Amino acid sequence: EVKWVDYAQPSTLDDALNLLKKHGDKAGLLAGGTDLLVLLRANAEASDVIVDIKSVPELNQIKFDNNSGLTIGASVPCHEIYNDSNVKKYYPGIIDSASIIGGTQIQGRASLGGNLCNSAPSADAVPGMIAMGVTCKIAGSNGHREIPVEEFCLAPRKNVLKSDELLVSLNYPAPKPNTGARYIRFIPRNEMDIAVVGVGVYVELDNNKFKDVRISLASVAPKPIFVKEAGDAVIGKDVNEDSINIVAQKAKEAATPITDMRGTIEFRKHLCEVLTRRALITAIERAKETI
Repeated sequence: EVKWVDYAQPSTLDDALNLLKKHGDKAGLLAGGTDLLVLLRANAEASDVIVDIKSVPELNQIKFDNNSGLTIGASVPCHEIYNDSNVKKYYPGIIDSASIIGGTQIQGRASLGGNLCNSAPSADAVPGMIAMGVTCKIAGSNGHREIPVEEFCLAPRKNVLKSDELLVSLNYPAPKPNTGARYIRFIPRNEMDIAVVGVGVYVELDNNKFKDVRISLASVAPKPIFVKEAGDAVIGKDVNEDSINIVAQKAKEAATPITDMRGTIEFRKHLCEVLTRRALITAIERAKETI
């Protein structure tokens, strides 16, 4: 059965929001389309109109300021992000995920905002965002709001966006000295590009002690999770093997994975410990390079 689908390309945020207000859940937002088009083909998404938001200026800019940090529009494709000079200089942790979402062709289209809005438990971009303390800027017919990214995803393919809202941008805090971030994942094989476990880590050091540590895990719960207790357990402690192991153990304990074709519960929990340790060690190395 062939279904008629309209196409709209608003050039302003207000026009985009008016379309969402009119069509509600029947509007499919097209940023890169790497998720939406697949879902439409599989009849998993029932949209009456495709709203192409790539022409809305606010969704398409990368802005950096030493005081307010980095703002990445929800539609900016991955290749623009990891080739941006400020991202390279101040936010190498973003490149860890932006450079592994799909292959080169996908990265020409896919956006970090789209990865977040698709809200898959295995989303590669989200643990890094959570670890780095990203704020989501959301616009709707009732105005604008901001929320911490760890509150954005609710369940597989479900998030806090109302039917008349869209994600405008992601704001990363201003870079600070002695900080570093890292995202790593384990995939079952190269042609199966879905994380069995993904780990995002952020650290701030102070004279070889942990001043701040944020850990986030993907693929081990119905949504990417912020493991606050893992970081809190070592704040003020010396940076050494013992404290790193404490963080890794806490991450393992926080994971509530399922067994599926990609891995068992036991395997995933083991990976949480191993990958958290590895990511933390690299984040510490990066933090020491920013002194």
